[in-house]
Amino acid sequence: MTNIRVSRISTVPTYKRDVEFVERKGTGHPDYIADAIAEAASVGLSRYYKEKYGMILHHNVDKVLVVGGQARPEFGGGEVIRPIRIIVAGRATTSVEVERNGKREHDIVPVEEIIVEAAKKWLSNNFRFLDVENHVVIECAIGSGSVDLVSVYKKGIEKVKVPLANDTSLGVGFAPLTPTEKLVYEVERLINSREFKQKIPAAGEDVKVMAFRKGNTVTLTVACALISSQVRDKDEYLNIKEEIKRAIEDFASKIVPELDVEVHVNTADDPDHGIFYLTITGTSAESGDDGCTGRGNRVRGLITPMRPMSMEAAAGKNPVSHIGKLYNVLANLIAEKIHNELKDIDEVHVYMLSQIGKPINQPLSVNVDLITSRELTGNIINEVEAIVQEELNNITKLTDLIISGNLPIPLF
Repeated sequence: MTNIRVSRISTVPTYKRDVEFVERKGTGHPDYIADAIAEAASVGLSRYYKEKYGMILHHNVDKVLVVGGQARPEFGGGEVIRPIRIIVAGRATTSVEVERNGKREHDIVPVEEIIVEAAKKWLSNNFRFLDVENHVVIECAIGSGSVDLVSVYKKGIEKVKVPLANDTSLGVGFAPLTPTEKLVYEVERLINSREFKQKIPAAGEDVKVMAFRKGNTVTLTVACALISSQVRDKDEYLNIKEEIKRAIEDFASKIVPELDVEVHVNTADDPDHGIFYLTITGTSAESGDDGCTGRGNRVRGLITPMRPMSMEAAAGKNPVSHIGKLYNVLANLIAEKIHNELKDIDEVHVYMLSQIGKPINQPLSVNVDLITSRELTGNIINEVEAIVQEELNNITKLTDLIISGNLPIPLF
């Protein structure tokens, strides 16, 4: 039986603190690329397994390394000298014993082909100037699953209706986003939107947004790779950078009018010494900047050191029984639902703990912390417990939502 504990904690809500730090790594950042390809690989494998065998078989492809290449960008063009290497490592079911016409046969699952295809598709869909065939080399280092973990996995899907947790792990979530968190998230999404690229085609996909809020003033530091073929010279570069800055300022004034936002773009530039953030492909991975799964945004889509966070890399983990994915997703959904349905709750923190081998809908413990001026009455506790239990009862629905693309990782 799950132990659900609801507490009222006496602390200042994050948005009311004197200081706040928030970060988001955008689509073209090497760490984002690693996470995205890990998740694309998992979704690709899940769809194949389910379509061919009626169930999602054991896999975890949550170890992706992006090894930076070498490039020589210059105004008006440049060349990629050494391609980016993307290494996808992990475990997957590579062969399946099936019965056909009364005979037992072994199917070989084209795991590497599925993963490479998924990776190339994601890269092609998200980069305008990255030549997937020439600028990237994709390698697979996939082994069969651990015997113990596979047996736990199979026991969960074949002998009981609810999968069994394949790890003893934590999931952490919070709600709502602060205005600063919303700003950071939305600014990156703005720059990497189709409309923004049409307006400023020189803006690359490798975007990083860092916010420092002190009181009501936010210092927003934005790194945005510019596409060398779209910039004629130094003067045009500086004009484009100013255009990006003004667009962010205008956008910020609309979505967080209560904050005074100062915007700084590509602060490492040194025009007098010929230093500019230029790329050929739109990502710094072309020139030695490496990336790794789990070093980027948390499940919520942000890096929030002033919030409760998990170290888990959710991307690439199987969406059936891996608690490192499911509980981090579910904890955030529970936090959102509690905040939306209960009145006068400033902040919700949710912590979920599993035990390996136990049904995923029966965590060992769920701890819900509420920051609120309200007294913690029995009615509030009952409402929170009911929300937690309802979401646990529906946890298996997350799997189809994830592999269908309706519940992407990160969530927001």
